[in-house]
Amino acid sequence: MRTTLILFAILSIAVAVKWHQLHCYSFEDFKSEHGRNYRNAEEEEMRRGIFETELHRVRKHNADETKTWKEGINKFSDRTLEEKASMRGLDKSMLHDSKESDPVQYRRNSNFNINNLPFHVDWRQQGIVTPPKNQGNCGSCWTFATAESVESYLALATGVLDTLSEQQVLDCTPNPNQCGGTGGCAGGTVELAFAQITQSGGLSEEWTYSYQSFNGANFSCRPITPVVTVTNFTVLPSNEIQPMLEHIATVGPLAISVDASAWSAYESGVFNGCNQTNPDLDHAVQLVGYGTDISLGPYWLVRNSWSPFWGEEGYIRIMRESPDSVSCGLDIKPSDGDGCRNGPPVVKVCGTCGILYDSVYPEVQVVAQY
Repeated sequence: MRTTLILFAILSIAVAVKWHQLHCYSFEDFKSEHGRNYRNAEEEEMRRGIFETELHRVRKHNADETKTWKEGINKFSDRTLEEKASMRGLDKSMLHDSKESDPVQYRRNSNFNINNLPFHVDWRQQGIVTPPKNQGNCGSCWTFATAESVESYLALATGVLDTLSEQQVLDCTPNPNQCGGTGGCAGGTVELAFAQITQSGGLSEEWTYSYQSFNGANFSCRPITPVVTVTNFTVLPSNEIQPMLEHIATVGPLAISVDASAWSAYESGVFNGCNQTNPDLDHAVQLVGYGTDISLGPYWLVRNSWSPFWGEEGYIRIMRESPDSVSCGLDIKPSDGDGCRNGPPVVKVCGTCGILYDSVYPEVQVVAQY
């Protein structure tokens, strides 16, 4: 099953129109490629206008030789800003006492030396990362980052890479204090989800509790058949690059929060297009590695949940700053991300796209034999 999905993704990407093929690309080409059938002529003209504006912007971006990433035409290219926002799903004051959690205290390594870390780390190569998924039109990124993290740490602990249920997390995680949103497709946080998995007795496999919220609908919590549980979790120190580098290099992937508001057209390369002055953390994803592109510089390797047909086969490389030159900004809308109701109005956020602000990983335990 896994091999079939990967082959399908590769074949589909191979025939997709790439940035260098857009010189004669039209709206009719776009409709055909993406199977668009609009409700009426009025909507079609509205979508055409959005598409043509986006196509012009993408062509202009790709003609700029100073840019370290390329953009393309994809399933988002006829969508409004509001529709694109629904593909994220942290709706956030962050890292304060209303996180609704009691994480394990992070232990610093006094012997840390960045020069001793590997030059390149990619946890996909260790067989502990499932193929990229697609959250659809539901703001469920936080449930995907949760399930993906449990999958990876289960694989690290047992050698078994299993696909786990995002829908269970979505349906069964109450959010009374509106941390990261109001729950379900309207947003939540990974910390809330980890705590709920512990309380409910564990997380089910995908095939026993399959994803149903692709079109944006919420559903009630159903009986579960858990195979693994979260015994606790650790939140890394906020806005510090050392703990993140060390963890990715020596332990495993991380669930992180980012500003993905400018990601929709990303196609390839090392991305550096976020608002660093006022980053707006609005998306939960999985950090699975880091490295350095010989032409484009250092990067973080991030797994998204917008299907394997987006970006670099479902992934994006984010510019990685050096430890002595990390940029920071102020998130003036923390309620759009992983914060809670009545939290602070402004928070300091560091790293490209705010990547250093909020990172967490679980401790897991098998509750059913495979």
